[in-house]
Amino acid sequence: MTAHEIDYHIYGEEMQYVEIELDPQEAIVAEAGSFMMMDNGISMDTIFGDGSNQEKGVLGKLFSAGKRLLTGESLFMTVFLNAETGKKKVSFASPYPGKIVPIDLTNYGGKFVCQKDAFLCAAKGVSVGIEFSKRLGRGFFGGEGFIMQKLEGDGMAFVHAGGTMARKELTPGEVLKVDTGCIVGFTKDVDYNIEFVGGIKNTVFGGEGLFFATLRGPGVVYVQSLPFSRLASRVWAAAPQGGGKDKGEGSVLGGLGDILSGDNRF
Repeated sequence: MTAHEIDYHIYGEEMQYVEIELDPQEAIVAEAGSFMMMDNGISMDTIFGDGSNQEKGVLGKLFSAGKRLLTGESLFMTVFLNAETGKKKVSFASPYPGKIVPIDLTNYGGKFVCQKDAFLCAAKGVSVGIEFSKRLGRGFFGGEGFIMQKLEGDGMAFVHAGGTMARKELTPGEVLKVDTGCIVGFTKDVDYNIEFVGGIKNTVFGGEGLFFATLRGPGVVYVQSLPFSRLASRVWAAAPQGGGKDKGEGSVLGGLGDILSGDNRF
């Protein structure tokens, strides 16, 4: 497996996009909906799966693409190919506020495991597959279920983290405890499991859930400060409920709090 070699530059702070520079006949594969802009001369092609392992034949391609349905992704991906003689650029944007993380798979033993919706794009030749959990606790309570995505190959891949991203290098045996939804991804040697928070007060009144993830080194772990599920739940909680009346930000004052704070909508 040999992925295309690509150059890139990441722009922005909180709403980032990555610009990929493609040499002639180089290509990059991306998830649907991540495309932002491209130079004239780059061709687009919709394919089954990620375009890797084309020698498997039709049934192999269908099986490889079909596994993507288990991660909630589309059967199809889009390939952007530089069909011209000069260098061309194509850009992909992050779906919500956060950071784009470049992952050079050659530095991580050819494999990186990430949450289901983290993948943004990768050099053509990188395999985008699924990683099954072999532990029931992790599968039922891990926040990501039994299935995560795995990126395999020897090229560049780009994943997205919500909010601010933390990179932790774990030594052998070192343990990091993380909220299950805050995991972006980790290298292949990291042992991932689920641990019960413990304690009646923590369980009933802690507000942090019943379980957290334990990540045991050696390896590298990426953690996000704002998982999309947390952002979505806060937006939903603050949205108008029932007949268009909002809940107000004035605590116990409700609508009166909105008036006092300057929100005078009628």
